[in-house]
Amino acid sequence: MRVLICAIGRQKGGPEAALITDYLTRFERTGRALGLGPAEIVELDDRKGGGMAAEADLLRAAIPRAARIMVLDERGKQPTSPQFAEMLAGWRDTDNRELAILIGGADGLHPGLRAQADYALSLGKMVWPHMLARVMLAEQLYRAATILAGGPYHRS
Repeated sequence: MRVLICAIGRQKGGPEAALITDYLTRFERTGRALGLGPAEIVELDDRKGGGMAAEADLLRAAIPRAARIMVLDERGKQPTSPQFAEMLAGWRDTDNRELAILIGGADGLHPGLRAQADYALSLGKMVWPHMLARVMLAEQLYRAATILAGGPYHRS
């Protein structure tokens, strides 16, 4: 199952970018034998400044036709890492070839786009900068693959 992280805004170089690359590389390496991956980031800019509605249009255009849609949203569910792993495995096993994970701009996601999602994921009740949210998401993808592979990365 290919994973696309579709995000509003551009990641500049630096430690966050290095961590994202590292975790997504690990996810691909671990997940390949499990039918997970590859993973890539699709960065989108609303250069016209159209707000949440324009960002939603950009994100919708980046979603592959038959993809499952997950949104990062503070109002979303907060699964444990094993629950997240099992959800990914379930989607993979129901013949979903692609998962699009959407990260909105500074004001979040348009309500209409949130309503289209198959799942809303919260990384916690605290507010995180978007670049750190990408790092945390990439790490959880890698952790999920490791859990599914029976590796020692996750301890209960």
